[in-house]
Amino acid sequence: MSYKIKPADIFKERHNGPVKSQIQAMLKTVKVDSLDQLIDETVPAAIRLKKPLNIPEALTERDFLKRFKKIVQQNKVFRSYIGLGYHDTVLPPVIQRNILENPGWYTAYTPYQAEIAQGRLEALINYQTMVMDLTGMEIANASLLDEATAAAEAMGMFYAQRKSTRKNATRFFVSEQVLPQTLDVLKSRSTPLGIELIVGNHREADLTDETIFGALLQYPGADGEVFDYTNFFKQAHDSDIMVAVAADLLSLTLLTPPGELGADVAVGSSQRFGVPMGYGGPHAGYFATKDAFKRNIPGRIIGQSVDAHGNKAYRMALQTREQHIRREKATSNICTAQVLLSVMAGMYAVYHGPRRLKYIALNVYLLTQLLEKALQDLGLEQVNEYYFDTLKIRVESAELKNAIRQEAEAAQINLRYFEDNFIGISLNENTDLADLQELVAVFSKVMNKTTEAANLSELPNEADINWPEALIRKTTYLEHEVFNRYHSESELLRYMKYLENKDFSLTNGMIPLGSCTMKLNATAEMIPVTWPEIGNLHPFAPADQAQGYQQIFADLEGWLCEVTGFAGISLQPNSGAQGEYAGLMVIRAYHEARGDHHRNVALIPTSAHGTNPASAAMAGMKIVLVKCDESGNIDVADLRAKAEAHKNDLSCLMVTYPSTHGVYEESIIEICQLVHENGGRVYMDGANMNAQVGLTSPANIGADVCHLNLHKTFCIPHGGGGPGVGPIGVVADLVPFLPGHAIVPIGDEKAISAVSAAPWGSASILPISYAYISMMGGEGLTEATKFAILNANYIKARLQDHYPVLYTGTNGHCAHEMILDCRAFKKAGVEVEDIAKRLMDYGFHAPTVSFPVPGTLMVEPTESEPKEELDRFCDAMISIREEIREIEEGRADQKNNVLKNAPHTAQVALAENWDKPYTREKAVYPYEFSRIAKFWPAVSRVDNAYGDRNLICSCTPLEAYAQPEEVTTATGIE
Repeated sequence: MSYKIKPADIFKERHNGPVKSQIQAMLKTVKVDSLDQLIDETVPAAIRLKKPLNIPEALTERDFLKRFKKIVQQNKVFRSYIGLGYHDTVLPPVIQRNILENPGWYTAYTPYQAEIAQGRLEALINYQTMVMDLTGMEIANASLLDEATAAAEAMGMFYAQRKSTRKNATRFFVSEQVLPQTLDVLKSRSTPLGIELIVGNHREADLTDETIFGALLQYPGADGEVFDYTNFFKQAHDSDIMVAVAADLLSLTLLTPPGELGADVAVGSSQRFGVPMGYGGPHAGYFATKDAFKRNIPGRIIGQSVDAHGNKAYRMALQTREQHIRREKATSNICTAQVLLSVMAGMYAVYHGPRRLKYIALNVYLLTQLLEKALQDLGLEQVNEYYFDTLKIRVESAELKNAIRQEAEAAQINLRYFEDNFIGISLNENTDLADLQELVAVFSKVMNKTTEAANLSELPNEADINWPEALIRKTTYLEHEVFNRYHSESELLRYMKYLENKDFSLTNGMIPLGSCTMKLNATAEMIPVTWPEIGNLHPFAPADQAQGYQQIFADLEGWLCEVTGFAGISLQPNSGAQGEYAGLMVIRAYHEARGDHHRNVALIPTSAHGTNPASAAMAGMKIVLVKCDESGNIDVADLRAKAEAHKNDLSCLMVTYPSTHGVYEESIIEICQLVHENGGRVYMDGANMNAQVGLTSPANIGADVCHLNLHKTFCIPHGGGGPGVGPIGVVADLVPFLPGHAIVPIGDEKAISAVSAAPWGSASILPISYAYISMMGGEGLTEATKFAILNANYIKARLQDHYPVLYTGTNGHCAHEMILDCRAFKKAGVEVEDIAKRLMDYGFHAPTVSFPVPGTLMVEPTESEPKEELDRFCDAMISIREEIREIEEGRADQKNNVLKNAPHTAQVALAENWDKPYTREKAVYPYEFSRIAKFWPAVSRVDNAYGDRNLICSCTPLEAYAQPEEVTTATGIE
């Protein structure tokens, strides 16, 4: 018998769940003869691609890692003293190994099902507490995308909440010391809202100007100076002007916090709390504010509530779903946060505690003092009167500045070089005395001088903080037990594992969330993320030091163009919602460049994601809703009527494909043509791209713009609610308008301003999608789409006799997801939420609940799940249907039954007195698999209403929690 040489690590065989022995059985259940037949009957022929994807042949895992290592070795990892909001830091190995590299943390989904997400929720409470304590504010959210977008959210919140004396004000003051990338994002966000930015010296600002509604300050300033803003705050508040402060968290261990200075909002980045620079991201932005704004704060807030038995339980507060509830009236379009990164930053604070955090800050400050002294002894002038970690050095000429730069880069050192004759040096946690010696040596050599005045051989035992008394922090912080207990590695390791075990992730089982595509995040894809060549580059390092990154970007953009059929891609948007916004801003810029400033109407189907209308509103568009027919498809007649009625003002249509209802609408080409005929462009939401790749494409259908959720279709992990990446692809005539950047020259002269702080957004996790495409190849990507469709239709076939499937295509098939109609069960008193909670007892995370249709479950299995897991889920759903039937037939009580009491915790199951009308066994071991691998929910059903009435969003002492009506903290809601 002869054999062929064949690698054992063919990646697509590891990524796709169904194996050959299972596929035929699945096809038989679906009642088709072949996978190709299923695809032909599901995907309309008119939109099918005519040729296979032109993507390089798939690599094995070993070959990919070898090749990718060579690519990233083109990156030069210099010591970075550039600053500007990005600093080298030390990620404790115990956090790196057990959170960043741990699938138990990075494969979990957004904690919408609180009972099986208590670990993440507690970690986020820690993060919120850390931010509140350090900033001196009364409430904080659970992270935003980055510092720049957090500042933009503050501006938007102020604009929406203008004081009565400023209700017509449209101008926002921005200090010239605000980070340039933040200003760039503010430009993007302000323009469609009609806000005018005033950039200037805060000392000279005229705050009596009645047209100003808010202001943004930087603390310390972008150039490193620490300003005393006391007078500015007084003048602003006397004039009913709200003030936000972008503050460095580490500096706030020493500096008077913004809340004590009088800030209305504090924003910033938690990057330097153990999160690598990663060439710009991902990093958790923070947002903290006064209690008065608790109903207006953007993003997710984690709150404390109780479960059905009165036990403490965490959950996401009401604001979390605001974009889905209020839609175009939402204050923000935030969907993805930066949960994984905020967990890391919060755990960094837990590990170090207040004492060691202050040591780190003091070390940075004292080293900066030593460096200043040494450079002054060389005859250089340092112009920042007060500083924390950054010196601004005046040099006598451009020639000297360039000579210093040449010598520094020869020594593998990056500094900040101003346009005039100044050099900035920002020290960080990683800086030590040896680094200072090398820095001084660079200046000394170029200037041909030596210095003996500064003793760099050892730190002085004592040193003064030479700031004005008003700037020196007097208040304590991080006094809660969690920040003062886990300071040894053993303790922290056990604490993190304790939290991890409370959470359901892909390590426990399938997460069949419709629209969210919880597919395999392969280990081989994740490995490069923590390589220093990926993690340790500053986003504003010289381009010749990031040639590896540039190759990654170029390759990835090319492959995504091939997948979408588009002419250009921007990798900058760092979430799906940011991608939506960026796409709409590109369309807006296109119309304005043609003189069509009046084109501002966005047509949006009633089935659209909640972020769609919210994004359109943020882009300054007027939303006109388009009806859906009884089959869940866009009502073409209604679309035609509204497109023609608004043809003079039509900007775009926002559409999801396949539809949000899980169907390939056969009229999609006609829909796109209708919009184009009436002067509009088509924006396609890429949430369902997992049903397009290799079979059809946005451009093939007729779309002009599409955002891609790399954290869905292209395997970047959801990270418990973030990070995400939402790049946009566009047709040729929109390419010139793709986002640019204020610091790094990218894009065309027609480019819109930046939508994210870093030029390539969350650059350090792009290698995950790069790896996925490299190891799948064009054929593998197409095969993955086919298997996603097969898996969904297999579940549909197994469940349709038990749960009505709400929408299907012409031939009775669904796309990659389906909607199970649970509304009829209301007659028996069973809500869809009861099914979701009962699934936890069976060892599953629930599908998407009540979206896009209330009272339904939207199920998406992805291509990564094998038949055994699909069967396990189907068996659980069928068993639950029988439990519902028991209620319908009167064999179980309508109010006291296994569904209404779900989920059942170990504490409940082991209670001495069992008063339920069903057995303990039925409660916790409802079918055989649960006996083999039981996942125990950490708490019983959480009382959300209680939590909203008694909002506690920080680490609160138990005695205060026990009597919430007596809580007088700023986070209590009456």
